Amino acid sequence: MMIHPVQRVMGWTLLWTGLVVLQFVLSAAADVEEVHHSSVLQRHKREWKFNTYFAYEELLGSLLPQKIGQVRTSKRISGEGANGLFTVNNIGEIFVTATLDREKKSSYKLNAQIRNSSTKARLEPDAEFHIKVLDINDNKPIFSDIPIGSVYERAAKGTEVMTVTATDADDPTTANGNIVYTLMNGTNYFRISNQTGEYIEDSRLDRETQSQYKLVVQASDMFGQPVGHTTTTVVTVNINDINDNAPAFTGGTFRFMVKEDVKTPFEIGKLTVKDQDEKQNKNPKFTIQGNNDLFFVNRDDDGDGALIINKGLDYETNPSYSFMVTVSEADVVQPPDSQGSVVTSARVFISVLDVNEPPVFTQTEYNFQVHEGLNKNKIVGSVSASDPDKPGYKISYAIRSLKCPLEINQQTGQLTVKEELDRESEESHICEVTAQEEPPSGLISYAMVKLKVLDINDNDPVLVNGSNVYICEKDKKGEIIGTIGAFDKDINTGIFRFTLATKTSNFSLHDNLNNTASIILNHGGFKTDHSAETTLDIDISDSGSPPRKSRNTLHIRVCTCWENRREEYCRSYAQTGVSVSALIAILLCIATILVIVILFVLRKRYQKETLVALGKSAGEIHEQLVTYDEEGGGEMDTNGYDVSILSSACHSGTLRVAPGPAIYAVAKKPPACKGDMAMMIEVKKDEADHDRDGIPYDTLHIYGYEGTESLAGSLSSLDSSSVGSAVNYDFLSDWGPRFRTLAQLYGMDESDSDSSY
Repeated sequence: MMIHPVQRVMGWTLLWTGLVVLQFVLSAAADVEEVHHSSVLQRHKREWKFNTYFAYEELLGSLLPQKIGQVRTSKRISGEGANGLFTVNNIGEIFVTATLDREKKSSYKLNAQIRNSSTKARLEPDAEFHIKVLDINDNKPIFSDIPIGSVYERAAKGTEVMTVTATDADDPTTANGNIVYTLMNGTNYFRISNQTGEYIEDSRLDRETQSQYKLVVQASDMFGQPVGHTTTTVVTVNINDINDNAPAFTGGTFRFMVKEDVKTPFEIGKLTVKDQDEKQNKNPKFTIQGNNDLFFVNRDDDGDGALIINKGLDYETNPSYSFMVTVSEADVVQPPDSQGSVVTSARVFISVLDVNEPPVFTQTEYNFQVHEGLNKNKIVGSVSASDPDKPGYKISYAIRSLKCPLEINQQTGQLTVKEELDRESEESHICEVTAQEEPPSGLISYAMVKLKVLDINDNDPVLVNGSNVYICEKDKKGEIIGTIGAFDKDINTGIFRFTLATKTSNFSLHDNLNNTASIILNHGGFKTDHSAETTLDIDISDSGSPPRKSRNTLHIRVCTCWENRREEYCRSYAQTGVSVSALIAILLCIATILVIVILFVLRKRYQKETLVALGKSAGEIHEQLVTYDEEGGGEMDTNGYDVSILSSACHSGTLRVAPGPAIYAVAKKPPACKGDMAMMIEVKKDEADHDRDGIPYDTLHIYGYEGTESLAGSLSSLDSSSVGSAVNYDFLSDWGPRFRTLAQLYGMDESDSDSSY
């Protein structure tokens, strides 16, 4: 039978009220008994009948106000909730007048006062008392968050997984706030502590079977009694993986195909492995049975085996391969879950596919050597290549390097020298040769040929350090005036031998047998003003096979020297002849001058030919010259003139019959006409252009014949002249002061008017 919460609250209220009334009755009886037994009536000090009172929270309005206690005499109260939540009447009864909430405030502190009703004076000191709010079960448990836990699979029984926690706002010291936890499902694998909420594993877990559990937990107050409140939540438990499964091949056989020309290392394929553990717990190890160094297996990121070729394949040698591969794992938890039914060995079959391969040289690099010199067509060696395919193609050889000094036989691969070799110019040569299959494939292979040029004794020794030999004026007989050496471009020439080519009375030579020689003065007395040329011919021979000898001229200077034969001044010897570089420079200068002269002459000739080309034919020259009188005051008929006038002018040397005297000197030029009118015109034009003193009269202008029939007359300056002019410029004086100076310059005075030409 369920008891209604209101009825339960009322029952507790009546119980506490009865206890309070019983306390008051017992106190009153004790006071009466005390008075009756007193022999003398005395006034005793008032004593409070209370210290702590109790009131229930959440009282319904119909039950308010409710008495919670009483004191002996009329009093007043002050403090928390006084005269609001709590009141006292004249006979000392304390009432609760409003609904209380223990979860907000669980106790109140007040002061009780005793005053004179008339004067309001305080009769006793204030006394402190408390009102405690009694709890009722008005709150249900609450889970603070969404609980998530984890545990490793195969954990030992009794392992704590996690703890769930619920809270209840009611008084935890009473049954109202006491929480009990209950697991609603998953009891086959887990159990829970009903007091602490700890999850404990109750059976062995397997992640591969189930990796997560959803568990329902119930929290109940009132010690789990049916009259209490309950709350449920879902708890997630994740099962963590451990390495408890052994790896196994997904099949007992793997087959692959691969071309023979793949570049190693090359991955052929995957040996797939089945392992139920998570990726971090997969660490398989693969082993190829037997001594097989051609292939190996590596573990990839997914835990499978990558089959890799370690060396090159050859279809013609071995077209297929077969071997066994095993898989294992060292750190698997024993016993593994997958034992008994796993495939830990598999056979691998590999088929090699044939491809058309290029020729293969017997060596990737060939090294030959030959002596320098003229060895054309000399055989230095040969290269060889073959076609690995079946049947093989015919192969032809060639040299790709353009600067290679060798030739190759296209059919045999034989190498011969094609030009003279000089070790001193280039000691070694590197050539790239090719071997190519004949069509239709035409595949090419390459190889390097290194040719080392060996030395022969083909260079003469040369004198060196000759500039260190000089004579000081103070040198005496037997003085070493310098040390010379020798240099040879060849190698292994041994010791150089020095001898005088001709006997001389001035010097002697001493071979030091260490590739040097000393020049010794036979007598002194040399001066810087000595006019004779001081030279010494020396023969130098090497120790090669065969030995070579050269004659060298040593020029010896005469110097004035300081102490210890330090040079002060040396007379340079006279050099005969001109060096090659100086001779080349002189020849280049002479050639440049000749080219400039030739270009100048050709330009002049071209200019003359151009002038002749500008001339017209005789028929064109004898055409009429036409002038148009389009100037001045009217249009007249066109007049034609015979060009013979120009010819006559050419013969007579003038264009006018009787020219007047000129104020400038006229240059007299010889006649230039020789029957060629065009040339005559060009000559006259050139003369006028270069005659700075000539007047326009000397230039032939067409407009010199204009204006003969025009009222305005001719505009040409040929007919105008300041000589004999009768113009009177005196009128300029009438124009004002600005023109007076001009009138004085050109006006006629009395002396001019009286004179005549």
